[in-house]
Amino acid sequence: MRAIGLTEFGGPEVLRVIELPEPEPGPGEIRIRVHAAAVNPTDTLLRAGTVSALFKGRPGPYVPGMDAAGVVDAIGPETDTPLRPGDPVIAIVRAYGPRGGAYAELVVVPAESVVPMPSGAGFPAASTLLMNALTARIALDLLAVPAEGPGRTVAVTGAAGAFGGYAVQLAKLDGLRVLADASAADTELVASLAADEVVPRGDDVADRFRALAPDGVDAVLDGAAQHALVLPAIRDGGGLAVVRRGWDGPAGRGIRMHRVLSTEAATDHARLLRLRDRASAGELSLRVADVLPAGQAAEAHRRLAEGGVRGRLVLDLTDF
Repeated sequence: MRAIGLTEFGGPEVLRVIELPEPEPGPGEIRIRVHAAAVNPTDTLLRAGTVSALFKGRPGPYVPGMDAAGVVDAIGPETDTPLRPGDPVIAIVRAYGPRGGAYAELVVVPAESVVPMPSGAGFPAASTLLMNALTARIALDLLAVPAEGPGRTVAVTGAAGAFGGYAVQLAKLDGLRVLADASAADTELVASLAADEVVPRGDDVADRFRALAPDGVDAVLDGAAQHALVLPAIRDGGGLAVVRRGWDGPAGRGIRMHRVLSTEAATDHARLLRLRDRASAGELSLRVADVLPAGQAAEAHRRLAEGGVRGRLVLDLTDF
């Protein structure tokens, strides 16, 4: 089968079409014929070799991609699933595993990592849901801000991004008051995601959040990797959820830090189903920035690195 992969780490130019053996599903596994694969920042980290230690010395080629949408192609023996061949599905793919990621004609994943596609969504839009929404869901669960009582306020940085957008929407669904940051160009977008208050982004964002929550917010979901800059916005004993390679602090003032990794919950089938149901109900927005042919994966990585992408770039593998 064909895939988009790399044999050496580097810039976007290292991505190319490669031939790999067709994977066979084993017990408890499902094989998916991929129609669309979202391009996430984690894919660029894999390509660049920033987190190459996760391969544990396994030689290439390596295939990026953690979000796939397609149809069930085959079901492994002794696999307990209501899905059948031909069913449209979405899945989280562990790109650092021995079988590689979602930029491939076929992927094999645990059945628990696969759920039906959201109702009414096409393959490109559906491929943008799971990894970012799951990351936001895990962050909120770790922070455990109660929906009742005083406070119950969270702040989201990078709210116009994929993670940030889902963080805003899921926090609102949890009954929380949500403050968010945005550039002038993104203010209307972030407001449309139902943030209660939107402040200008920048190095003084903590002061802007404090102006709206004088006692400090209960927690920050830091999608923009502001780290130390956003700490003053958090009340003593509050929480900070960090993504994108994490941050080790120190935070001080009793602030609890949580490093969020979506792959740790990639087989939490119940969580994935709830996110899928939220998207089907229109409660989570599926935002596609652009759809490119799989052969233009390098261009997708370049555009992502340049910044300013709203929604997700998606690779089309239907005619790959």
